[in-house]
Amino acid sequence: MTDAPRCFALVPCAGVGQRAGTAGPKQYEPLCGRAVVAHTLQALAAVPELSATLVVLAAQDREFEAQVPAFAGPRAWVARCGGDTRARTVAQGLAALRERGADEHDWVLVHDAARCLLRPPWVQRLIAACRDDAVGGLLALPLADTLKQEAGGRAAATLERRGKWLAQTPQMFRLGLLQRALAQAGPGVTDESSAVEALGLAPRLVPGEMENLKLTWPADFALAARLLETR
Repeated sequence: MTDAPRCFALVPCAGVGQRAGTAGPKQYEPLCGRAVVAHTLQALAAVPELSATLVVLAAQDREFEAQVPAFAGPRAWVARCGGDTRARTVAQGLAALRERGADEHDWVLVHDAARCLLRPPWVQRLIAACRDDAVGGLLALPLADTLKQEAGGRAAATLERRGKWLAQTPQMFRLGLLQRALAQAGPGVTDESSAVEALGLAPRLVPGEMENLKLTWPADFALAARLLETR
């Protein structure tokens, strides 16, 4: 290799967000005057270490350009090749990056479209921690609350929380490694780190921020709006 590996962001944006209770895909739900994903992409655009950001949409998506008109320019890429699961969407997005000239050894930072409170310094923290790492890593939070095992709507047991972390995104891995990991793990994995772990590798845990929440439930949107308004 004669050139330093580049960093690309990949944003899977092909889901419908059924748990969010929104009228349409949650990534297009209005939040403080803009679509949820518009906030996400604004943060990524402010990270100078990223060579480009690829948004992976469903083939039938006809909303994105109208919802995020500011996403434009040589570092703003779109591919309508999303799959029926997150893992398939990411895998097909990686193939699209290859078609656009990304190399096997380039870094890919996969970030949830619905983690719209992202701040550029958090992405830069992950890049700085993982750029020389043999595996890669992810933003994550050490579990602070007492963890309960549920059975029939009741607490059946209290689980040991020591050493447990809550996974966030971005998750940063080499393009070639992540392609192999997702191909082996199959479409059911819920994040990229678990696919890499299944290869017997140990991704680095980089401390994240509590504010980097993923909008999943209806109440999350009101919380995100309050946090955005305080910035």
